[in-house]
Amino acid sequence: MNIHEYQAKAVLRAFAAPLANGFPAFTPEEAEEAARKLGGPLWVVKSQIHAGGRGKGRFKEASAGEKGGVRLAKSVEEVKAFARQMLAATLVTVQTGPHGKQVNRLYIEDGANIDKEFYLSALVDRETSRVAFVLSTEGGVNIEDVAHKTPEKIHTFSIDPATGIMPHHGRTAARALGLAGDQAKQVESLVTKLYAAFVAKDMSMLEINPLIVMTNGQLRVLDAKVSFDDNALYRHPDIAALRDETEEDAKEIEASKYDLNYITLDGTIGCMVNGAGLAMATMDIIKLYGESPANFLDVGGGASKEKVTAAFKIITADPNVKGILINIFGGIMRCDVIAEGVIAAVKEVGLKVPLVVRLEGTNVDLGKAIIRDSGLNVIPADDLDDAAQKIVTAVKKGGAA
Repeated sequence: MNIHEYQAKAVLRAFAAPLANGFPAFTPEEAEEAARKLGGPLWVVKSQIHAGGRGKGRFKEASAGEKGGVRLAKSVEEVKAFARQMLAATLVTVQTGPHGKQVNRLYIEDGANIDKEFYLSALVDRETSRVAFVLSTEGGVNIEDVAHKTPEKIHTFSIDPATGIMPHHGRTAARALGLAGDQAKQVESLVTKLYAAFVAKDMSMLEINPLIVMTNGQLRVLDAKVSFDDNALYRHPDIAALRDETEEDAKEIEASKYDLNYITLDGTIGCMVNGAGLAMATMDIIKLYGESPANFLDVGGGASKEKVTAAFKIITADPNVKGILINIFGGIMRCDVIAEGVIAAVKEVGLKVPLVVRLEGTNVDLGKAIIRDSGLNVIPADDLDDAAQKIVTAVKKGGAA
């Protein structure tokens, strides 16, 4: 689960990380009030969306002005004017895609006099099963660009969970950033606090880009991006309450209610598959034959009729779907359960696009009989290759079987 920058900073503030003062704002009036509380003389007005590249992003609306999604203001009046322009406007960044995201909230923060910018993040290293820190002297830019152009400027180290963070980790971080003296001590302290926050709140990723040294020599977390492990949210109701569903795909939200593994993609063929590996293979073969999947959907090994019905409804709710491919290999999952769920869903929501069904495994004959006797216009397939060719052909013909 992702949260907004101002929420991430509130979490880090509880662990005494060095942060500027700031307030969220949902209206121009709240932005003005926040600016007056902060006092100035320099304010930063930040769009709050779940995407990076906000500063270099551009709004679709001409009324939002020429500047990006992060703006410096030199007066309370300018803060309010920026808020009027940015709220309810659509911000397009390198991470939002061309459709962009609507800005529904802002973060009004004290400005800072920047001397140096660094990159610092913590994440779960799957190879070592440890929390790893990533640091670079090249802050304020995409870390992917640094990794591509100057990989030698990226430094990493991991924390042994048996010992937790130790003083030598802080010294390693300071050396990686080229800091000494009091600033090295500040980095050592910060790394300790960030590790404590990461573990205590079951984070999966914590990114600070940039971490800055101000002209007065003090470190400050200038931006913060945090993701949490969904599987651990039951332990953190305070974190779960920060979820902003307006930033998420409605179909993915609906899928989560039924414990379905669903991700929206931008293709034309909806997929319903059991098992992540089989789902990936299904998506690959659709691409092989010239079309693209509209989603990743794994109904799991023990899906019920109700779960399958919900999955089918989610697929058909996507206006981009021009055809549906159901590919089930019945092990724990029985083919007759899939068939019954599909029939129930089609009878409830209708079938306006071609549907190809490939069933194999437990109760396969019963599953095929249920679909055959349903009277529905379903295209049967013998194997995955046959299924992929049939759904791609049907979609390219505009729905003809």
